[in-house]
Amino acid sequence: MAHPRPVIGTDRTTRPGRLIVGSVIAGVLLSVLWSYEFVDHVIGANVANALLGEEAATASIAGTAAGLVFAFVSGLAGTFTACNIAMAASIGPMSEAGGTAQGTLRSLLRPLGFFTAGMVGVSALYGAVGVLIGPSLPQLSSAMVGTMPVRLVQSAIVFGAVGLAMTYLGLAALGVLPDVFRNRPVARVVVLGALVGAFLIGRPYPMFIKLFRSAVDSGNPLFGAGTFVLQSVGNVLFVVVVFAALALGTKGRFLRWFSSNGRRSTVVSAALLISLGVFLLVYWDVRVPSIFGIGWFPTMPYN
Repeated sequence: MAHPRPVIGTDRTTRPGRLIVGSVIAGVLLSVLWSYEFVDHVIGANVANALLGEEAATASIAGTAAGLVFAFVSGLAGTFTACNIAMAASIGPMSEAGGTAQGTLRSLLRPLGFFTAGMVGVSALYGAVGVLIGPSLPQLSSAMVGTMPVRLVQSAIVFGAVGLAMTYLGLAALGVLPDVFRNRPVARVVVLGALVGAFLIGRPYPMFIKLFRSAVDSGNPLFGAGTFVLQSVGNVLFVVVVFAALALGTKGRFLRWFSSNGRRSTVVSAALLISLGVFLLVYWDVRVPSIFGIGWFPTMPYN
């Protein structure tokens, strides 16, 4: 029988208001400090170039095998993205979704399986549908909406929706809003995985767009699904490895410690979800439009 999820705020020593304000501030600051040039071009491009042994921007994606390799490598090169904050925020819910599974490996694989199912389901579906729709997708278009590229309009809509969903989940975990997953830890993890998979629907990352065009040119929905799944897996692999190392390296003590105190896991997960949700909303729906003269947003010298 599932145990009700602890709600922050029932303990007088806990002040969810401070946690929410702090998380919102963290999300806004991250949106100000974030440098897409550094993440995409300095880190992402250099990692991809090193792994591929050639310039990723000009590398040929000829054939299925090359496409699958490029998908995984470009996903791995995009490790330092918001996907991994979402993955880190899922550790608390995943520790709960592990249930009563016996053994460290099983208690680790079970929740990771649920998370992966949500992520892979969305990634595969979008990859297949994307190939069928092809150039009609705004994400692959060079058209403009006023001064803003239509592909970035799609990004703003998608990431704004994902940001709202993650902010809601964070506030619901604190008991501020109704929590539809209160007694459904597995469903919570699957939905978090699906939200991470949905990042591909808005991603303007140049190497991902190159991969997307290659999948569309193939005309094969299965190839599109496979490459998108590998892209998502590459994105979260680093955090998965860290999570697995903590769990296996401590022989399960980390998982037991993290899940033994419901308030601890709730606070960590809620804070990360709210921060990430606010970051996505502010960055994509305020900062990015301001670059094209729509509204105003502060900039850093390196932006």
